[in-house]
Amino acid sequence: MRVLCFLVLGYPDLDGHWKSLQSEEAFETVRTRLCSIVTSTITIASVLLAMSGVFVTTGSPVSYFDYTSPAPHCLLFISLLLAMLAMLTSALSMMRWLHTDRYWTQEKLKPGGYFMISYLLSIVIPLFFVALSLHCFMFAMLMAGLSSQSMICLVITTFLYMLSILLERTMWKYPTSLNHASRYRP
Repeated sequence: MRVLCFLVLGYPDLDGHWKSLQSEEAFETVRTRLCSIVTSTITIASVLLAMSGVFVTTGSPVSYFDYTSPAPHCLLFISLLLAMLAMLTSALSMMRWLHTDRYWTQEKLKPGGYFMISYLLSIVIPLFFVALSLHCFMFAMLMAGLSSQSMICLVITTFLYMLSILLERTMWKYPTSLNHASRYRP
């Protein structure tokens, strides 16, 4: 539950978010921020959908980078489906956040339980689908690049793979450093 709160709201628990529900201005700020996250998710899912769709429906223009072999093609198709799911769940989440008001949210969050989890998952699920779609796309391109007969393609693929690992580790260190910083606040 703490992880969901941190991913969605930026707080380790619902106490900070509960404070934002006490005034209309603070609630509008939170709702605007969450709608912005969902809008960005829709944009990223749209780009992934277009890229995966192009790679699934067209053949490789060059012989040394064959992404139409069975394993990369299957991963590209899975990426396409996950991007569609991300767009669908993002659209549903956007409708939910645009039509909610502060009093209704306060009333539903008091008892906790199902609504609280669905409240948090309405942002996390689309992000999860986008991340899975992106990883399937990257693994498909990685497989196609590493199975290439061209040395230049192999070197570029290996370099980009190492760069993505470095960026992913950097992204995972950021929330950890925030967690350590919150312990030392007065």
